[in-house]
Amino acid sequence: MTTHLEESMQREIDRIRAKLTEMSMLGEKALRDCVMALENRNRQTAYAIILRDQYIDELEKEVDRLCLEFIVRQQPVAGLLRFAYATIRVNLELERVGDYAESIARQTLKLLDLPVEFPSDHVREIAELSIPMLRDATRAFVDQDAELARKTIGTEQAVDQLKSKLNKNLIALFRDNKLPFEALNPLVMISRRFERVSDQARNICMDTLYMCTGEYMKHAGAEAFRVLFVDAHNSCRSQMAEAIAQSLNHPKFIFTSAGLEPRPIDPVTVAFLREQGLDVTRLVAKSIDQVLNLDHYHVIVALAPEAGKAFPRKPRKLAFLEWSVRDPSQAHGTQAEVLAAYQSAYQSIQEHINDLVGAILGEDTIK
Repeated sequence: MTTHLEESMQREIDRIRAKLTEMSMLGEKALRDCVMALENRNRQTAYAIILRDQYIDELEKEVDRLCLEFIVRQQPVAGLLRFAYATIRVNLELERVGDYAESIARQTLKLLDLPVEFPSDHVREIAELSIPMLRDATRAFVDQDAELARKTIGTEQAVDQLKSKLNKNLIALFRDNKLPFEALNPLVMISRRFERVSDQARNICMDTLYMCTGEYMKHAGAEAFRVLFVDAHNSCRSQMAEAIAQSLNHPKFIFTSAGLEPRPIDPVTVAFLREQGLDVTRLVAKSIDQVLNLDHYHVIVALAPEAGKAFPRKPRKLAFLEWSVRDPSQAHGTQAEVLAAYQSAYQSIQEHINDLVGAILGEDTIK
């Protein structure tokens, strides 16, 4: 026979689970509406997704309040305390899903303003993997189903592989002049957002395992040191920095680059890097929002003054560096003078990377 205290505790737990389920359903609906808005070129649906995100935000606040009240009132221990802690984390993951849906809707509006055809089937393909993954992850948490959580985690790799495949296809269409750059970036962004939904679903599954078993799973690859190079357009200096850094092939580092407003890569930069023997086959301009796991980066390097303004200093637990390197793509003069500008920028960036990596490892890396 259950006591009054146990019944009261169970009612609070059921109420919290119901609110989480409601959040998940709203997030899932928003994501499915995103696909419909894109396929049907429906601007009104996109606007509705953006406006409805506030409902998910309000639910997040309510779940936080319920969890805090549960902790204060019931003073849970062991498994119930893990439930409260994990719920707060899952609550945040679901709120982020709502943010991703809003971002997809905003990118969709950009596409709908373009008088061109674009491959919306790419979006449906990745959505049909990531949305069910989110649903299963939430169900695993609510039902305390560790086996379903482990099974769902396995889907994430398939989503990652599909995103890479879709992005390669989009870039191929762009290079064949079948897709304008103005459409490429929003489509890549949308693909990235759906891939991030699968990341959030994975995190929910990890929280489920922690709640059910006490097992805590770290993010794969968290031991790597992440460095991001940023400039205005990700068309010259930041691409140069990424190519130089990637050529180290150092397993302890993850290097990438991005721009505030990405533009097509400067063709002279591509030719120059190829002459230096660097791999240019994977070069593609991307925005900051397309950077995988941005919150996990340890160092951000600004290669343009305006790039520094995009990152607030104090709230972020990272090292922010500014390298003064002139943009060689803006150089004018004879062919020899332009080449000298590229060589100067290349040498400066290479020396900076040498010093940075050496400082992190405590040794000289590039000779």
